[in-house]
Amino acid sequence: MDPDSYLMMSGIQHFSFCRRQWALIHLEQQWAENLRTTEGQLLHQRCHDETFHEKRGDLLVVRGLRVISHRLKMTGTCDVVEFHTDPEGIVLEGFSGLWLPVPVEYKHGAPKSNDADRLQLCAQAMALEEMLVCTIPQAFLFYAETRRRECVPLTPELRQKTQTTADEMYSLFARGYTPKVKPGKHCNACSLKELCLPVLCRRANPAVYIRTHLQESEGETP
Repeated sequence: MDPDSYLMMSGIQHFSFCRRQWALIHLEQQWAENLRTTEGQLLHQRCHDETFHEKRGDLLVVRGLRVISHRLKMTGTCDVVEFHTDPEGIVLEGFSGLWLPVPVEYKHGAPKSNDADRLQLCAQAMALEEMLVCTIPQAFLFYAETRRRECVPLTPELRQKTQTTADEMYSLFARGYTPKVKPGKHCNACSLKELCLPVLCRRANPAVYIRTHLQESEGETP
């Protein structure tokens, strides 16, 4: 498979939040801004400065590192990758010693009860492992609202869920299929609410629609 046709790694977070939202963005190329998306973009603009590299003793910080995973069939950009000196690490050109990569994903909101953010972070770590031939036991999510990091253990269960989700995404993408609306509380926070129109879809009854129009047609028959 041509890597140019790989899916965007950030889409796994959309997909976990709402499969229809993911399809509207990544299949139908639809997008709309709201306060949440604008705040998120401003935060990531600061993170994705590819010219920024910082070394502080046993820590090397790299921003905007592009990654690819042939296993997941995904490409993406890590907000921040911290390289820590570690005996289980890898050799980095231009630096002495062994370094273990640890991805850090920045989010503008607060920690979520679902795995959406953790799946995206795990996908980044799996890509780094594939590219650098190493093992990353944990990674971090930083939430702007709480100003705190959340440590995410990269367990076999989370890795399997990430792989299963990626496979499902690719299956829908290959079919060009946009899932139907499943209205819920999550719709209120979605920037695509006006495009998706979940309330109208929930109220619509195809059987009533067809019956009504058949009756209208019969009434018009001379």
